[in-house]
Amino acid sequence: MIAGNAASDIRYLLDRGYPQNGAVTFVCNHYRLDEESRHLLSRGVLSRAVSEKRRKKFLPCDKIKGNNIVIDGYNIIIGMESILEKKAFLCDDGVVRDIKGVFRNFKTSENTGKAIGLILQFLKEKTPSHVCFLLDSQVSKSGLLARTLREEMANFGLKGDAMTSKHVDYDLKHSDDIVASSDGVIIDAAGKVVNFLYCIISGFPHLEAAVGKINEFQGRLNEKDRHSSNGRR
Repeated sequence: MIAGNAASDIRYLLDRGYPQNGAVTFVCNHYRLDEESRHLLSRGVLSRAVSEKRRKKFLPCDKIKGNNIVIDGYNIIIGMESILEKKAFLCDDGVVRDIKGVFRNFKTSENTGKAIGLILQFLKEKTPSHVCFLLDSQVSKSGLLARTLREEMANFGLKGDAMTSKHVDYDLKHSDDIVASSDGVIIDAAGKVVNFLYCIISGFPHLEAAVGKINEFQGRLNEKDRHSSNGRR
């Protein structure tokens, strides 16, 4: 059987209360999907209840204006890089997420500078009162990236800071400021959140077009599966 029904099968199980890890594992094993497919489906396919709750929670993008915003640094930068590399997907809750899975092994590249530039240009247009990038101190060279971010913010005329922390998730979940993150756990726990990456790409048609959809990815899975099936005949 081809893999076209994998996402809908997972949603069916999630909507009936099955745990996400179990539902994804069961369906992916059934369709014999590869690791990339499993990673995407585990991040992108959600129950209807979770998706609707998050969509309703997001503040309008314009709420950034005149307010403080704290940014999940690696999460947002890696997500923006993935958009530029066409390795990001729009998930069921409306959040853009990467499928790179490189967080702990993150290394800067040519696209890092481009990603930071787009993020800061967006922030400059939205004129927040203060911007704070939080970077996980466990990731190599976080201090150097924090310094780069501080310098670039000054170049863009933004008031703010960039700092490392051993407990970024905790800081974001308990922040009184608007939080920018694509992490579902943080989105659910934070008091005020904005769908940051989607806010950025919605102002750039070429970036929005570069973000894949779950169903489109499923189409490629179907194609791989058909070729695989033909090879077994």
